[in-house]
Amino acid sequence: MGLSNKRPRTLNYWVNKKWPKSWNKVQKAIDHFLTLKKREEIEWTTKWISNAYEIVNVKLKKYWINTNNI
Repeated sequence: MGLSNKRPRTLNYWVNKKWPKSWNKVQKAIDHFLTLKKREEIEWTTKWISNAYEIVNVKLKKYWINTNNI
């Protein structure tokens, strides 16, 4: 079954968009990585931080951003 006459809700938010309509997704992913780095220095590595790193690394990999350059 296709979309028929319904509004395509799943197509409204694209992950791969990088232009201005994406509300700075790339910059937010970089900021998220940096805040996790700061938080890791304070709290050391917790399970929550390690899980958050996995999520951020997937985002950065999707946008082709190298963590060594940040």
